[in-house]
Amino acid sequence: MIFKTLWQNLSKSKDKLTESRVFSDEFNYKTNIHTRFIDFDMMGHVNNSVYFTYLEIARTKYWEETIKWDWQKTGIVIAHAEIDYILPIVMQDKIAVYVKTSRIGSTSFDLDYQIVKIKGGEEVICSKGKTVCIAIDYASKRPTEIPEAEKQRMLGFEQLQ
Repeated sequence: MIFKTLWQNLSKSKDKLTESRVFSDEFNYKTNIHTRFIDFDMMGHVNNSVYFTYLEIARTKYWEETIKWDWQKTGIVIAHAEIDYILPIVMQDKIAVYVKTSRIGSTSFDLDYQIVKIKGGEEVICSKGKTVCIAIDYASKRPTEIPEAEKQRMLGFEQLQ
C-alpha cells in the first residue's frame, strides 16, 4: 500500500507530442528535406536509421548557410546522437528539419533538431533529436578549440549568452 501511494504522488509528465509543440518555437533555422524511395521500409514508413541522415543533411546546411564553418581549418565529429520518434513519416509527407545550437563549450557544442511534416500549412512534429559535436584538428586528430569566428556566429544567430 505504501508503494502504491508513492507512485500516485509522483508528478505526471507530459507526453512527447505535447512537449514537442513548445520545442518548435525555439528554432531560428529550418530546411526542407526531400525524401527518396530508398528511405522507406516495407510498411511505407521512413526507416528509423534514415532519420539520422536527415539530421546530417540539415546540420550540414545549417553549418554552411548560417555558421559558415571553415572545413579547411577545423573538422567536426559527432560524439553522441539521440532521437525521439514521435510520429511516422510516410511517402506522401513533405518534411523539414529545424536545427539550433543549444550549448557551446570550448571544444564541443550541442545541436538540437526537430523533424516536422507539413500538412496544409501546419507543421506536425515527427521527431526531436540532439547531437554533441566536437571540433577536431585535422593534423593531430584531437579535439581543438571551436574557432572564434564560428563560435561568434553561433552565439549571434542563436542569441546565446
